[in-house]
Amino acid sequence: MKPVQLYGEGDDEKVDKIRVLLVDDQEIIIRGLKMILEAEDDIIVAGAAADGREACRLCREQKPHVVLMDIRMPAMDGVEATEIIKRECPGTAVIILTTFNDDQYIFEALKKGARGYLLKESSSEEIVQAVRAAYRGGSPVQPAVAVRVVEEFSRLAARLGPQPVDPGVSLLTEREREIAGLVGEGKSNREIAGKLYLSEGTVRNYLSGILSKLDLRDRTQLAIFALKNNLIK
Repeated sequence: MKPVQLYGEGDDEKVDKIRVLLVDDQEIIIRGLKMILEAEDDIIVAGAAADGREACRLCREQKPHVVLMDIRMPAMDGVEATEIIKRECPGTAVIILTTFNDDQYIFEALKKGARGYLLKESSSEEIVQAVRAAYRGGSPVQPAVAVRVVEEFSRLAARLGPQPVDPGVSLLTEREREIAGLVGEGKSNREIAGKLYLSEGTVRNYLSGILSKLDLRDRTQLAIFALKNNLIK
């Protein structure tokens, strides 16, 4: 594919939409993502890059709200690009869009400031919702990836030894602790609802209340909280 493609330059509708930069060295991926995202009324693809170096340049020029970033690319990989983008354009949210066996890169990208993690096998709806969530300040993480992140934090916690329990735990009801623990296991809302015989709407309401009580931003932070405070059974 061409190193850089820009879309909608001078188009006033960009101002009122979520501007997304696509970064992948496979043209078929770029084309597919563009088709998926621009089918939505509130999203526009501001540009595309084939490597991390071009992604950094386009971020400086285009100031996208969200970047969908591949990991393995020529010239500069997604981890290094994420670090540079978060340093130079801190208001831009980076979502890593990767394959299942890139765990090492995912954890490195997390340290560098990536906000979300999706697998390339994600559905169109999951990708669209992830872009919207990242734009709103959330951290969209696909359950299969969340499990690996939690496992990594578990290994880290084991090395650090027992930690004091956060006072916030006492604010939660028994049911809320149970739900927090399931989030920590990487369970989706549907899986939690099935396990606890609740509706998905009820689970969402519980999660909203838990996040509010603990002053947490999203389910990724809640998963880490559950892990640190032994809420995972």
